[in-house]
Amino acid sequence: MRIRRAALVAAVLSGVVVAPAQAAPAEHIRLDQIGFGTAEAKQAYVLGGAANTKFTVVDSRGRTVLTGKTGTSTGSWSTKFPAVHPIDFSALKTAGTYRIKVGSATSPAFRIDALTKLFQPVADYTVEFFQAQRDGAQVIPGRLGRKPAHLTDRDAMVYEEPVFSGEGGDEIAAPLKATGVKVDLEGGWFDAGDFVKFTHASSYSTASMLLALRDKHNDALYEEAEFGLRWLDKAWDERTGTLYAQVGIGTGSERFGFVGDHDVWRLPEADDELDVKPGDSRYYIKYRPVFRANKAGEKISPNLVGRVAGSFALAAQIEARRNPRLACAYLEKAASLFALAKTSDVGELVTAFPHAYYPESSWTDDLEFGATQLALAAKALNDKRFGQFARAATHWAKEFLATNDPDTLNVYNISALGHADLAKLLEDGVPGAEVTEAQIIGDIGRQLRKGADAAQHSPFRTAANVETWDVGSRTFGFITTAALYRKLTGDRKYETFGTQQRGFALGTNAWGTSLIVGVGSKFPQCPHHQVANLSGSTNGGSKVLVGAVINGPNDATLFSDLGEMPAGSVNCTKPYTKEFDSAKSVFADDLRSWPSSEPAVDFTATGVLGFSLIANG
Repeated sequence: MRIRRAALVAAVLSGVVVAPAQAAPAEHIRLDQIGFGTAEAKQAYVLGGAANTKFTVVDSRGRTVLTGKTGTSTGSWSTKFPAVHPIDFSALKTAGTYRIKVGSATSPAFRIDALTKLFQPVADYTVEFFQAQRDGAQVIPGRLGRKPAHLTDRDAMVYEEPVFSGEGGDEIAAPLKATGVKVDLEGGWFDAGDFVKFTHASSYSTASMLLALRDKHNDALYEEAEFGLRWLDKAWDERTGTLYAQVGIGTGSERFGFVGDHDVWRLPEADDELDVKPGDSRYYIKYRPVFRANKAGEKISPNLVGRVAGSFALAAQIEARRNPRLACAYLEKAASLFALAKTSDVGELVTAFPHAYYPESSWTDDLEFGATQLALAAKALNDKRFGQFARAATHWAKEFLATNDPDTLNVYNISALGHADLAKLLEDGVPGAEVTEAQIIGDIGRQLRKGADAAQHSPFRTAANVETWDVGSRTFGFITTAALYRKLTGDRKYETFGTQQRGFALGTNAWGTSLIVGVGSKFPQCPHHQVANLSGSTNGGSKVLVGAVINGPNDATLFSDLGEMPAGSVNCTKPYTKEFDSAKSVFADDLRSWPSSEPAVDFTATGVLGFSLIANG
């Protein structure tokens, strides 16, 4: 000790600063906080420590049930944690509650049980999020004490497409211009932490729920899917051939004297209480503008056509035996809309205004999905148009495959959903088909291979890129696609890959957090969500917005300055120690950190479908 002190003093006196040696970082165990099916591959990971270190699995009474050694590092996470070591405890197959111990570290408790018992509750929680997102008169009070809101949407003015400019394409460049037409678009779901409603994300969400519902009836899921359908039915005006794309405007304009939805932090019911007249800055907060996807009778952006028509056609399949008359009505809605798809000179797709909010460029996958669901609905109802719709599905599948689109399942690319059902049609035979069953299944496999290859470069075997947007969305896309592939083919090739992605979403990540609010032992407490934030605090955080899927970790440069808390909000931050961030990826549980903590209906809808497939597979 004296020699070391003397050496340090000498070094300082000579002008050389010698830092004392740093202690090795403590171990941190990361795993799926919900658990594992009895027959599944089971892995956890240790941040820090060394390979060949003893681990112990103990049951709820503290008894050792399994021991082993940590594996060779799967890679570096950060400068702080240059190695991540796997723990394989697949040998444990007995149902129960357990923890893993490595050195001084102990994992969160997790369960081993039947998949249905573990993950049906998670699927139910994700449906609860949609209940919290309801707008209009038919809200469900729930945990947040929701109240009816935006009843003025029953008599909403339609405006011409807004004009945007600026580097990000989201600056209002001209005053909003009313058409003189009014419509009823009350109801529907808020898109995210704000109160704007988009047909693009709402139809994706409705279709995902209906796919889950088609496999197994669930009362709460049926009611929520039906709620989504009622709003889509308002958005599609069969009489005039008009599809409405959006209610509300997120971006305000100081130049033109109005604030947008994103400029005011409040509870939604407060909008109805405003006393405003045309020209007032908050006029569009109470009297929300509606924007069309097309003018009456004109062709419609094909991405919207495919997913909205697909939703109606899925409803027809579900109602075919329950209520054939209703099913036929849904089929006609789907067919009339599908006939207006714009398939030449498509141009920029309609998703949101501005397009920068949802910059989708893929649409042949949407038409494949819509045509496939129309064919299945026609088959269920013995409709003579079955062959026409089935051939159209194969045509658009061929067109999609020709694009060589590298994307995987998320709100921008729904090919996996269309493929999974089209493969079943092709198995039964489609005269004049332009693709084969093998091609379609092969493309689902291609998407999973892409994910599996990417996961090999992640220390936690994560397929989604944690250094950019939509990590949660794409992770649930892989979870869902893996479940669809196994169900379709019986092949378990990607089963472990799917389990690894589920693990990432439920705690197997550097921060040890679930990406679903209220699910797992550690989850986001400060989501960027106005209603949760203003409905009353719990333990210093927002009211628990159960079931909401957030974005998750994101590009580190987005968090350099989070700014002030939104005016009118309740301060909420649960800072994670920076030691778990990497140089390029950050997760922040903070009301201001919308790139990380904001939930969205499209993120969560994929969770509804994915967990339903796992629970009922």
